[in-house]
Amino acid sequence: MPIFIDRRLNPKDKSLGNRQRFLRRAREELKRNIRDHVRTGRIGELDREHAVPMPRKGTSEPTFSDAKDSGRRQHILPGNRSFSPGDLIPKPSGGGTGPSGPGTAESEDDFRFVLSREEVLDLFFEDLELPDLVKLSLKQILSFKPRRAGFTASGAPTNINVGRTMRNSHGRRIALKRPKQEELDAVARQIAELESKPPKAATRDRLAALRKEFERLERRRRRIAYVDPVDIRFNRFDPQPVPNASAVMFCLMDVSGSMGEREKDLAKRFFVLLHLFLTRRYDRTEIVFIRHTHEAQEVDEHTFFYHTQSGGTVVSTALEEMHRIIEQRYPASEWNIYAAQASDGDNFATDSERCIELLDRRLMRLCQYFAYVEIIDERESHIFGSTENGTSLWRAYSAIDEQWPNFQMRRIAAPADIYPVFRELFARQPALRKSA
Repeated sequence: MPIFIDRRLNPKDKSLGNRQRFLRRAREELKRNIRDHVRTGRIGELDREHAVPMPRKGTSEPTFSDAKDSGRRQHILPGNRSFSPGDLIPKPSGGGTGPSGPGTAESEDDFRFVLSREEVLDLFFEDLELPDLVKLSLKQILSFKPRRAGFTASGAPTNINVGRTMRNSHGRRIALKRPKQEELDAVARQIAELESKPPKAATRDRLAALRKEFERLERRRRRIAYVDPVDIRFNRFDPQPVPNASAVMFCLMDVSGSMGEREKDLAKRFFVLLHLFLTRRYDRTEIVFIRHTHEAQEVDEHTFFYHTQSGGTVVSTALEEMHRIIEQRYPASEWNIYAAQASDGDNFATDSERCIELLDRRLMRLCQYFAYVEIIDERESHIFGSTENGTSLWRAYSAIDEQWPNFQMRRIAAPADIYPVFRELFARQPALRKSA
């Protein structure tokens, strides 16, 4: 979660609470600007610094002003060399109270926030998560969180425990018999009474003794401090190990001949966004890249996004390759398994039935979550965007969607659809329950 630090001085008659409310308003505006930028620009540009403008009207702070029709007030206005009382001031032709010609009106630039890469990603992925993430394996402990563990004699000033410090101070003052203020006041009153009486030998002796006692109490009070450095105690925080959940994300992308440059570009944009999300939000998440035509193979990140390849379409080969890798490296008893698949839906009807069999009998029992994204033509979005009709693969996956609650499917027709679809697929939601 991003933290905005307002280093401006708190001006006179301005509430600090008002300033905090302003920062909260600014935070929502920042999130909106970043999302609009991603919809209209390149997703790869998300991973960099951003200067986000805000409307000047959104930066105003609540203020109190006097009612003009109440109270008695005297105003002192500065004089000028142009007008005298009684002069008529011409009204500007463009309306308003000041000059309105081109280049003469004063204005103020929009308020701008310059966000770092980390702040941009935190704002962008703030309310997203991998669904139904379970801590299946506690054997690797990589993160820690602070936990209260008593008190310590050293630490940061912000961690001072006032209650324990004052308790130590009180006990030390009692043990060392530090004079109380009441004792000094009592001696001072006796001295004042004797000084008001006629001077006598006995009175002078008693007054000298009281003054000596008063000086002794003051010296002792100065030597024994009210709060000594040995009294100060700080809250102690020890790092407590937090078990991390191990998760793996399988990225399956169709690169067959039916996937044109436009379709591949949309699929890659979706996976770039997914890659940024995983690397930013999760430390222990591995990513497996699988490309397929009529055959599938596991590739590295660079090959997945940049290598050119074409061929026939057999979608089941990617699912078989995924199942093979799970059995070899990622046992379901120790790993949270996720998958995201992107394709144009062009597939043989017999192979689509094979995909149903692989998902229903094998993969969906192992996966925490499976997301399918189908790339469709913009001209067909008004036909297939809100209907279950579609390609052979879409109809086959619809049967899986009805049976398994941890399976989701969406369509993308244009770059502007990528971010809304991504949020639908990975928004925070209640834990999913897999069917038996």
